[in-house]
Amino acid sequence: MHRTALIAFATLALLTASCNRDRAEESKPADHSGHPETVTTSTPAVQHFAGHGMPVTFGEASGYLGGPTDPSKKKPGIIVIQEWWGMDDWVKQQTDRFAGQGYVALAVDLYRGKSTKSMDEAHELSRGLPEDRALADLKAGIDFLAARPDVDPNAIGVIGWCMGGGYALKLATQEPRLKATVINYGSLITDHSTIAKIDSRVLGNFGGADRGIPADDVKKFGQTLTAAGKLGDIKVYEGAGHAFMNPNNTQGYDAAAAQDAWKRIDGFFDRTLRANIPSS
Repeated sequence: MHRTALIAFATLALLTASCNRDRAEESKPADHSGHPETVTTSTPAVQHFAGHGMPVTFGEASGYLGGPTDPSKKKPGIIVIQEWWGMDDWVKQQTDRFAGQGYVALAVDLYRGKSTKSMDEAHELSRGLPEDRALADLKAGIDFLAARPDVDPNAIGVIGWCMGGGYALKLATQEPRLKATVINYGSLITDHSTIAKIDSRVLGNFGGADRGIPADDVKKFGQTLTAAGKLGDIKVYEGAGHAFMNPNNTQGYDAAAAQDAWKRIDGFFDRTLRANIPSS
């Protein structure tokens, strides 16, 4: 096997292990290779979702528009990117949460109608997702927000978790219209020339015990951001694992870390998006 293929396989294995722990009931300590020996799963906890937003389509893509918001004035927009489970209730809840804070929030459905609670199916869905199509759908989402009369096109941000965190970062390297990027335990980029393409401010939240995205990699990412003149606000939560912000991750949810991460996210978007909208 060629060296490039080996690297790609190893990267996929690490990300798969990370996402597998999103709703894992229990995992044994890592063996000497650094990979979990076994993962025992249970049915994930499902939070009740009343729903206040609505489905929307834009070109070939679709999504969930949080709401309602005040249509009488320009507001910041936020693109919300799913975990590898797809457009589930938790993603919609977060989208409505941002809408309740006065943002026009749009969750882009990268799987185009599919979602799952099965880790095996989530693995297949994420592995089968064409990256170019996903990024095209996310850019179409930005087009959709920017064209709305109630959105300030100069105040659009993005947030993602797990798989979505990785896509948030990739989108930031390709989309100059973004003003704020939030990466929650997503895969990272450390290539200086690629990071130099980022125009937005960056905030990252990571778990110190996340074996798929080690703290050393997060540190290197922060150093590369700084070296490229793109200094970001990066925090590693000691003892927290992967998907520590999602309560459906019954064994990995860390309430204290999640509360702090949300405080950082809300403050970040307030400073980078809301504060830049001229007062009427």
